[in-house]
Amino acid sequence: MKTLARLARAEWGPLFVTVRRALEERRLRAIPVTLGAVLLTALLQFAQNRSWGYRPVQDLGSVRADVPLGLALLRTPLSLFVPALDLPVWGALIQILVVFGIAEICLGWWRMLVIAYAATLAGTLYARIAVALGPDHPLGLPATDARIVDTGPSAAVVGLAVFVAWRYRAYGTAAVVIASMAVEVTLKGNLAGREHIAALAAALVLCGISALRHRRRRRRRRHRRPGGSRAGRGSGFPPIMS
Repeated sequence: MKTLARLARAEWGPLFVTVRRALEERRLRAIPVTLGAVLLTALLQFAQNRSWGYRPVQDLGSVRADVPLGLALLRTPLSLFVPALDLPVWGALIQILVVFGIAEICLGWWRMLVIAYAATLAGTLYARIAVALGPDHPLGLPATDARIVDTGPSAAVVGLAVFVAWRYRAYGTAAVVIASMAVEVTLKGNLAGREHIAALAAALVLCGISALRHRRRRRRRRHRRPGGSRAGRGSGFPPIMS
């Protein structure tokens, strides 16, 4: 038990402390954008299950690979918060509350939204490319998948989970998320599973870009010191934004 506790502290200790401190000091005021996203998702779910609301929600937030690219790009931001009709809405609400909430505390709300949108956009663009490649290509999909409605927060959740885990050096957690997505696409091989892999790829690219930016920033700070001293060098990451 002590070994497990030690491993858990090493994996999640800094992340847990950051989230707990923010919630203790600010409570729900620490995650205003996340709460807004939960409320928006619940409202869209309510609307799309009513005769008067289904068509407007689809027109504003429904993305498919057979929709013109410009229109799909306009709909993509809202599509994050339109729950899939064939899945329980509670799953989407819990995913947003937990993963978006942690990301908002650890990264700041605007970074959270950028990463969530990038991951979702990667999945959306992959679907179009895969359908164009066709089922005979290893990365391709059948033309029928172009008519599948592609909405929900799952791709954004995957991307945020990997980025936050990398940011806080919870590499085991990041590896588990990546492995679970690989298993999903191996067992199912459907559009959703492959889009999750695309979202993972986008998140890893963002991790690489962030690492390069911090390395360059650290190098510039080191060069400003007299004699190029490395004394006092930290992790190189900026302070956590809540």
